Amino acid sequence: MSRRSFARPPVVSGAHRIAPPPVPIGTRSALGRPVVLALFERAAQRLPLRIELPGGAWWGGALDDPGAPRLVLHDPDAFARRIAVSGLIGFGEAYMAGEWSAPDLPAVLTVLAADIRAVVPRPLHVFRPLLLPRHPRATKATASGARRNAAHHYDLSNDFFAAFLDETLTYSAALFERLEPAPTWDDLAAAQHRKIDRLLDDAGVGPGSTVLEIGTGWGELALRAARRGATVRSLTLSSQQQRHARQRVAAAGLTDRVSIELLDYRHVDGRYDAVVSVEMIEAVGYDYLPGYLATLERVLAPGGRIALQVITMPHDRLRAARRTHTWIQEYIFPGGFLPSETLLAQLLSAHTGLGITHRRSLGHHYEHTLRLWLERFTAAADHVADLGFDEVFQRMWRLYLAYSEAGFRSDYLDVVHLVLCERDRGAADLAAVRT
Repeated sequence: MSRRSFARPPVVSGAHRIAPPPVPIGTRSALGRPVVLALFERAAQRLPLRIELPGGAWWGGALDDPGAPRLVLHDPDAFARRIAVSGLIGFGEAYMAGEWSAPDLPAVLTVLAADIRAVVPRPLHVFRPLLLPRHPRATKATASGARRNAAHHYDLSNDFFAAFLDETLTYSAALFERLEPAPTWDDLAAAQHRKIDRLLDDAGVGPGSTVLEIGTGWGELALRAARRGATVRSLTLSSQQQRHARQRVAAAGLTDRVSIELLDYRHVDGRYDAVVSVEMIEAVGYDYLPGYLATLERVLAPGGRIALQVITMPHDRLRAARRTHTWIQEYIFPGGFLPSETLLAQLLSAHTGLGITHRRSLGHHYEHTLRLWLERFTAAADHVADLGFDEVFQRMWRLYLAYSEAGFRSDYLDVVHLVLCERDRGAADLAAVRT
C-alpha cells in the first residue's frame, strides 16, 4: 500500500482513524538509507540538539548540555528509509509511526525551524526540485476542491475541536494582554475576544453595519459583531461548523442578525460595509489568490474596510518552497498555502484597487496560543480516543500543533492583521500598529 493511500484517513464510526504509513522498501530507500543517516548525523553536529540512538550512542552539537532539546531515534533504519523516499514528509510520517520522539517536541522542532538550511547541506539544495514532491492535482482549491479540503480538516467532528479549544471555540491566534509572564489557559478566552474586537474595530463594525465574514469557524466573531448591532453574513465550507454555528446563533437569539451559509467565497454577492476574514486566506491556494483579493474588492461597499488575519512566511522562503508538497499539506491542510506579505502587496497592486492601511504582528501571540492548545490536546488524550481517534492520529495532531508552535517561536512564520481599503483613500500609506 502506498503512502498516498493514507493522505485521507478512512472514516470509522464518525471519526477519522489513520494507520501508520508502511515503511518504504525498494532500491531508492535501500540506497538512500545510509546517505540519509550520514546527512542527518552531519547536520546534527551543527544544531543545538542531543540525538539519542538505540544502544546509548549520541549525536548532536549540544552533547555537553544536558538541558538541550533531545530527539530520540527509536528505529534509525525505518526513519532513514522514509526520508530517503519522501523527504520531510517522511520525517513527519516517522513520528506518526513512533520511529522517533522528543520529550519536548516544540523545542526540537524550533531548533530545526530556526536553522532549516543546516539540515540539508547547501550543495544539495540544487536537487530540491527533483527530490521533493509536487502538489497533488486533487487538492487544488477549485470550488469543488476547496470543499473537499475544508471537510478533510474541519469536519473531523465538533467534539474533537472542543477537546482542546477554549469555550469560545476560536481556532486562530489570540491576542494576549501581555506575553510575560507566559499566558495561561485562564487567559485564552479573553485573549480571543480581544483579538476579535480588534479586528471588528479595524473594520469599523458598529450599530447598523453590514458585515461579510469569510470563514465562519464556530461562530464567535459573527456573534460578537451582531452584539455590536451589525448584520452579519458568514460563509463556511464546513458543514459541521455551519451546524454548530447556527445552533449558537439560535441560542443567542440572534437569527435575525446572523446568517451562516455553506458557500464558496467565489459565489458571494452583495456589498458590505465591512469584510472580515480570519486565517482563511491560507486555504485559498497560490493560483487563486488574485481572484480572492478581487472578490474582497468586489463585495466592499464604498468607504468600507476589510480586516484580515493572515499567517505569513518570509518571501524568500515562499519562493523556495511554493511548489513543494509538505507534510502539513499531505496530512493536515490539503491545498494549503501560506503567502508572504510581499506577495499580498504585489497581488493587491496588480489585481485590485485596494491598499494596506494598517499592519499588526501577532506571531509570538500565536506561539503561546498553540502552546496552550497542545497542552490541552495532550491532556485530553483519553477523551480524544473515546471520540474514535487512535494513537497514530493523535501523534499526527501533536506533531502538527508542535510544528506550528515552533514556526512562530522561531520566527519562521508570522501572523498579521491587515486592514485594506481603496487606495485612493490613502491606503498606500502603510502604518505599523503596535499590539
